Amino acid sequence: MQNTTAVTLSAPIKRGDKEVADITLHKPNAGALRGVSLRELLDMNTDAIVTVVPRVSDPKITPQEMQTMEPCDLLMMGAALAGFLLPPELKTEAEKEILARTE
Repeated sequence: MQNTTAVTLSAPIKRGDKEVADITLHKPNAGALRGVSLRELLDMNTDAIVTVVPRVSDPKITPQEMQTMEPCDLLMMGAALAGFLLPPELKTEAEKEILARTE
């Protein structure tokens, strides 16, 4: 099972004179998920995503930066987190279903 996922932002985060365009999310452990319902993450709840991403991102993204993120980038982060939560057999099944719909 993959322990990291790279996300390329459609709108990079500005930090002074630098920009953060690529973020690596690490598979969260129980500590990183504290205070957040797993169901909320699977439902793509904005508050849940904004809470967990700063705990598992590299480079570290602040909650304030998460608040200003483009919706499509927030969705990509949420999808990556949800992917970490699925058991491998369900993830494989979901990927097959997605591929079948695109054919």
